[in-house]
Amino acid sequence: MCCSSFLKIMMFIFNGGIFLAGAVILGVGIWVQVDRSSFLDILDEVEDSSSLSQLANVSYLLIAVGAVLVLIGFLGCCGAIRESKCMLLTFFSIVLIIFLIEVAGAIVLFVFKDVAGELLQELEKNVQKSIKNNYGNENQLTSVWSNTMKELKCCGYRNYTDFTDSPFNSNGLYPAPCCNSTISAEKCNENEAQHSNIDGCFDKLLQLIEDNALVIAGVAMGIAALEIAAMVVSMVLYCKARKDR
Repeated sequence: MCCSSFLKIMMFIFNGGIFLAGAVILGVGIWVQVDRSSFLDILDEVEDSSSLSQLANVSYLLIAVGAVLVLIGFLGCCGAIRESKCMLLTFFSIVLIIFLIEVAGAIVLFVFKDVAGELLQELEKNVQKSIKNNYGNENQLTSVWSNTMKELKCCGYRNYTDFTDSPFNSNGLYPAPCCNSTISAEKCNENEAQHSNIDGCFDKLLQLIEDNALVIAGVAMGIAALEIAAMVVSMVLYCKARKDR
């Protein structure tokens, strides 16, 4: 009896947190959707805001995620308190489906890692072509790449040669991040960029992922453990409710 009460309390607290988080996300999504016109009016006043306008569509994702979390939290809380077999079984089924999707995704990433490498190689060609054709000419692409290189302290997709013959390179200069910080943007020429030897953003991104791999794996294992624990507790309560009735 004591064990059963403890499981109910833990189930209620855990799913209560999920319910509240889902309610907040759902509320934000509804608010963004209701005030959509206001957001678009504000963005219309900003130059080159066509991509920013797409942020308003995030409301649909927020509403969907929030609704799923609210449903899971509701089923978990009410199922545990009322010992409802239907609610507990539905909660178990939803969490199991989410868990299986996560496992399937991990297996796909592991099995098709070679295919992913080929896709990245193909992406490299397209990105480099985009830089050579549009960097320094398209404001949006130029801004995205400039901010990315500044934040990651990198240069191009692979190195500074990605900018050779681009519209920006018409005067023989390269983006400031392609040279050491001691060199001004007006003096970042091919010779300085070559001697600076700044890493490409692709390599920097891979290094960032590798450096945080343990953290990502730990978080993933923690989420999986919580999902398994939630399913076990829901089944224990389900079996107890079936015996009591």
